[in-house]
Amino acid sequence: MTLPSKPPTAPAPARHAFADLLRVFKAASGKEGRFYSLPALARQFPAIGRLPISIRIVLESVLRNCDGRKITAEHVRQLACWAPRAERKDEIAFVVARVVLQDFTGVPLLADLAAMRSQALRLGQNPQKIEPLVPVDLVVDHSIMVDHYGRKDALDLNMKLEFQRNRERYEFMKWGMQAFDRLGVVPPGFGIVHQVNLEYLARGVHQTGDGIHYPDTLVGTDSHTTMINGIGVVGWGVGGIEAEAAMLGQPVYFLTPDVVGVELAGQLREGVTATDLVLTVTELLRQHKVVGKFVEFFGAGTRTLALPDRATIANMAPEYGATMGFFPVDEKTIAYFQGTGRSQDEIEVFEAYFKAQGLFGVPLAGELDYSQVVRLDLGSVTPSLAGPKRPQDRIELGQVSRQFARLFSQPDAHNGFNRPAGLLHQRVALRRDGAQGSSAGNGDRGITVGNGDVLIAAITSCTNTSNPGVLLAAGLLAKKAVAAGLVVQPHIKTSLAPGSRIVTEYLAQTGLLPYLEQLGFALVGYGCTTCIGNAGDLAPELNEAITRHQLVCASVLSGNRNFEARIHPNLKANFLASPPLVVAYAIAGTVLKDLMTEPVGQGRGGRDIYLGDIWPSSEEIGQLMQFAMNGPALRASYARIATDPGLLWQQIEGVDSKTYRWPASTYIAEPPFFADFAIKKVAAGGDEPVALAPAVHGARIMALFGDSITTDHISPAGAIDAHSPAGQWLLQHGVLQADFNSYGARRGHHEVMMRGSFANVRIKNLMLPPGADGAREEGGLTLFQGDGALRGHKLSIFDAAMQYQAQGRPTVIFAGEEYGTGSSRDWAAKGTRLLGIEAVVARSFERIHRANLVGMGVLPLQFQAGDSWQTLGLAGDEVIDVLPDPALRPQSQAQLVIHRADGTRQQVAVTLRIDTPIEVDYYQAGGILPYVLRQLLQD
Repeated sequence: MTLPSKPPTAPAPARHAFADLLRVFKAASGKEGRFYSLPALARQFPAIGRLPISIRIVLESVLRNCDGRKITAEHVRQLACWAPRAERKDEIAFVVARVVLQDFTGVPLLADLAAMRSQALRLGQNPQKIEPLVPVDLVVDHSIMVDHYGRKDALDLNMKLEFQRNRERYEFMKWGMQAFDRLGVVPPGFGIVHQVNLEYLARGVHQTGDGIHYPDTLVGTDSHTTMINGIGVVGWGVGGIEAEAAMLGQPVYFLTPDVVGVELAGQLREGVTATDLVLTVTELLRQHKVVGKFVEFFGAGTRTLALPDRATIANMAPEYGATMGFFPVDEKTIAYFQGTGRSQDEIEVFEAYFKAQGLFGVPLAGELDYSQVVRLDLGSVTPSLAGPKRPQDRIELGQVSRQFARLFSQPDAHNGFNRPAGLLHQRVALRRDGAQGSSAGNGDRGITVGNGDVLIAAITSCTNTSNPGVLLAAGLLAKKAVAAGLVVQPHIKTSLAPGSRIVTEYLAQTGLLPYLEQLGFALVGYGCTTCIGNAGDLAPELNEAITRHQLVCASVLSGNRNFEARIHPNLKANFLASPPLVVAYAIAGTVLKDLMTEPVGQGRGGRDIYLGDIWPSSEEIGQLMQFAMNGPALRASYARIATDPGLLWQQIEGVDSKTYRWPASTYIAEPPFFADFAIKKVAAGGDEPVALAPAVHGARIMALFGDSITTDHISPAGAIDAHSPAGQWLLQHGVLQADFNSYGARRGHHEVMMRGSFANVRIKNLMLPPGADGAREEGGLTLFQGDGALRGHKLSIFDAAMQYQAQGRPTVIFAGEEYGTGSSRDWAAKGTRLLGIEAVVARSFERIHRANLVGMGVLPLQFQAGDSWQTLGLAGDEVIDVLPDPALRPQSQAQLVIHRADGTRQQVAVTLRIDTPIEVDYYQAGGILPYVLRQLLQD
């Protein structure tokens, strides 16, 4: 893929109801461009001048794409009259400028597109009707794993393993590059998708074929697509299911949102990083319950934040629950575009367009109307970490050791580890023969490991590796630590995985990279490694010691996700931290040390070295920032995508055809979602489409879950256990355990992924009785309640699902709050569908997963206030009927009928979380994919 010499073009609407609002803007160079003017529209709707900036950008899309069919003048009026505290019942049809994919989510999406073409061919249709209508960029960044670390050749070794493991996937991507005209691929080794999006893909302003200019907008198949909000781009993460629809011409539909304004005041104090700020913002906004809302930052404090700091905050929008974390365009945005190598011509057009639209500049207090205002004084932010299980659980640096000690003996329900308090300081010696013994015993040799020990320390993920301030801080801290004689123990797995190649360039130019390498933070790859579960394994003797003695060991990473079993299946405590604190904790070696009052370690001569001795100042960091914003270097780096993508990528061969031939593979297979597809479903003897019967009768309960069941629990991305259903399937198909790769890498094969559904080693199905110690068994298990000899037996959820399907019995799941929080994994919904689960009843849903369930034809139902499966006294042996409103009116009341084992019957009202009219259409079509394919083939 080459960098376009001008913003990419998109087709103009067929006809337009607001042609009289076309105006002309002029850039500083004298270049002119046409645009649909929001200030001109404001003459009809004066309230536009007080709308949040993010709402106005969405309004521009609705206005420009008003064609009288999918988008009408009434849609324009509704959004132009947005009121801060109105009831949210109107649906917005938002046409985005482009779509961005990463490879874990991009491969199954590409598989769906290939399956659509195969189905079209089988139906005698032209398969090339299946073609993206907007530009689509796939960035290969999630496939590299940290197998090698702490050595200068780690990058080369890890990339060679990456290409060996993923050859079939990469061949499939190369087929897609030639098969689809608007699909571009950024090969492995260039960076993390969100950083590449910020530095390279985002153009600021696009134009149609007839010269109409419009702002960059997008959806992406990663929940952290919101990082792009830092440069004033409206965009957010969706599941691959929704992204496919957007690619193929469907608007992104959503309810008109509330907009929470976050007023930032003051400035960050000396020694406080952008990471500390984002963890504070995450904690604060979780408390204010911004789930599903737009968040827009304003105020004098916002104006002080550098663009990378804004992008860091925007990245974490999924962690605070918002659809977006939006920052308006201003002078800092222009400076960032200049520093990242955009051409002067496009920068001038970008600035002139936003000024002509009245969208330029960060508003101050009172200038715009918000649904709610939350205030934060930047001067109140303190150094922090978050964890040990959720990103919103912020801990001040001085409280980390005490919090870990407290949680060590707390029950699971309080985010604890349920271990006896007396074992907190237990240590186990690792003997050379791999045996373990108490460190208090005789014969102790070599390394010992204990609770709270840091075994993985990773500078990783898009959250912080986009931010030169914290990366330079990490390098400076490493330099001072080495000078003081501090070291990192060799058994700690240390890694540096930047978001962009420019990071290693400026770390090398400033002379800081050798110091990071000396402490073990050698470059391991350019991609999402530890944060996505690609940390690689620990040494066998460490794994054995942890599991045998039930140790609670830790990771510290500069990522955005620390959910259970995500980082490593054997590390139960995982903490998010800034890159300099990652280095500091690697040196300390334990989270049981208070870095605010105790030495980080002992330097030369046994001298105590404290964190304050090695922490860099803002002035020291500022003196090196010039090396980070190097436009020519950045342009040269990304130019290699077209000219020199790397020998390993060049050696990958793709099939030259417009339809995929589906060779035998354990990585890629034709998905089964179109097996019974017909261009038009008709009733017997009639011509009208058949609506799927929404009622569910006689369903068995597959699982009873608690709160915060994430998409990591539902569809893991990390390691595949050899004893799991997926591991057994791979072994039966001749795959050695060493070649299992990860669930994320195998998302192109439904046989692996449906077996991996609910297979997280930490998930707890509360149907299972507690053990003698009161703890619940972990892993994707259930009690089978169907007919036959297996009734009452404990089975894997996959095996139970196959038994239920063989008996023609539907199933349902019950859960608590925040069901589906986490990464935007379409397979969390696809796997649910393929297991035969017809409905999920929860106290609340995460935005993307709820939409994905609907998109796969699964009913999401929400308990009404005060109700839960616990208050209903469910045990798991009940039979369930689900009776929605036959018309499936959005957010209408449905009935849950519970048939108990003693013969009694109870009826409970729940809310149908099919939220919008278009979602009704998707559900009745059998899901969004059949709906879109039917439209394309009928057209």
